[in-house]
Amino acid sequence: MLKRSKFETTQSQIMLRAEELISAASNRYRITVQVANRAKRRRYEDFENNEDAIMKPVLRAILEMSDEMTQPEIIGEL
Repeated sequence: MLKRSKFETTQSQIMLRAEELISAASNRYRITVQVANRAKRRRYEDFENNEDAIMKPVLRAILEMSDEMTQPEIIGEL
């Protein structure tokens, strides 16, 4: 029996978004480190808030960063 994921994004969509991030970056190592740092930060935030994470922190970081890249209006002006 296949294990169903609790979120609507499929593995192929995550792979496509990760590829978009890497191809848009000027340095593959740097974008990898940025994803890892964001995932680490989110993991500790979830732990401090006692939240059960539906999605793993690395997957969430990839999705967030690809959304920020493709939809800059969600970041807004500071």
